[in-house]
Amino acid sequence: MTSIFIHVDPEKCQGHARCKALAPELFELDEFGNAREALSGCVPPELVDKAYVAQANCPEEAIVIRSASRL
Repeated sequence: MTSIFIHVDPEKCQGHARCKALAPELFELDEFGNAREALSGCVPPELVDKAYVAQANCPEEAIVIRSASRL
């Protein structure tokens, strides 16, 4: 299985925190409620589905998912 990484674009994130609600293991919130990636953006295999659910539910489309081979 290919490793995937997440990135939250700070210019797009508006602090809805849906990602944190859906995948708390993968996202952290700053003091303003804006999201950033946890775990250095590395998504463990057992959390890949959660990463895609969080991405699909981001109203600002601020979450980018990349495979390790496309970094």
